[in-house]
Amino acid sequence: MALREPRKSDIIKFPTEIVTAEIKLDSANLITAFGQACAYRLFSHKSYIVVPINSLEDDIARLDTLSRIFGIGLILFDSSSPKNPHFTIRVRATTHDPDMFYVNRCMKIIEDELFS
Repeated sequence: MALREPRKSDIIKFPTEIVTAEIKLDSANLITAFGQACAYRLFSHKSYIVVPINSLEDDIARLDTLSRIFGIGLILFDSSSPKNPHFTIRVRATTHDPDMFYVNRCMKIIEDELFS
């Protein structure tokens, strides 16, 4: 989870955005991971699923299609190279308005980490 905020020096300020990602280090249970990324939409403006590029081609194709339908971003990376994973955006997440009840509920859980 990350906050995307304008800099104090920005002349035109954009609204703060919450961006979340479900990152899988291996290619097991990718569709379940996609479901988790969908659940993150409750409290985030953009949600991504990040999977190894060496996942089965059929799984990546399925995730690509689901990502486009549901507005979830899809990022591929080289899990065999942790120092330089070569992240590649396959599908960009669409922005939507999260449910503010869940935003505040989730922010309360991690507020010390975000604002310290």
